Amino acid sequence: METLSIVIPAYNEQQRLPATLDRILTYIERAPLPVVEILVVDDGSRDSTAALVEARGGIVRLVSNPGNRGKGYAVRNGMLAAKGDWILSTDADLSAPIEELEKLIGAARRENAVVAIGSRALNRKLVKVHQPAMRELSGRAFNIVMRLVTGLPFRDTQCGFKLFRLDAAREIFPRQIEDGFSFDVEDLLIARVLGLRSIEVPVEWSNVEGTKVSLAQGMKSFVDLVRIRNRARNGDYK
Repeated sequence: METLSIVIPAYNEQQRLPATLDRILTYIERAPLPVVEILVVDDGSRDSTAALVEARGGIVRLVSNPGNRGKGYAVRNGMLAAKGDWILSTDADLSAPIEELEKLIGAARRENAVVAIGSRALNRKLVKVHQPAMRELSGRAFNIVMRLVTGLPFRDTQCGFKLFRLDAAREIFPRQIEDGFSFDVEDLLIARVLGLRSIEVPVEWSNVEGTKVSLAQGMKSFVDLVRIRNRARNGDYK
């Protein structure tokens, strides 16, 4: 039977992480795939994130970044350390409920895809708690620019709920260069360059206060899109 790894990037998450781990550990008893590990990737936290993960033990395992390197670095680090046949990356706040995993796995199997990304844009009725208006508008603007610059068809690349088959992850993540918040776009463009089928799946989602994305980081992501496109055009991802 196929197995699942869960990767959670975490930076200063000592407040939210205990409830998140409790919920995931309860859910995996009825998950569609046996969960072999939950990898919490500590991105140089200054609080007790690492200590509380180590204290959990069992299938909860700590992966440590060499300092605060960014969410992209943390996700890549976790993906390359994971051993399950499928690997789910989910945010520490569970803004997309862990139960939505079933939608990603079901869609990937039906459509013979090796990458399935959760989306807030395909069915906005599934968004239970919206972001502040300006943040939501900037996200939509980013997606429009992203599609124009890269040619990717996805309506929402930035939802932090994504599923990769192990063999696809082993091809995509060693090629990832971006460590910041534009890494999602880069991974999906790498998948397209390599001919790996990726699909977008509508999922339930709720905004949780405490975002780590600053205005400067958000603006930088627009510039990153050009670099990512140019790497693809130059054949860097092959």
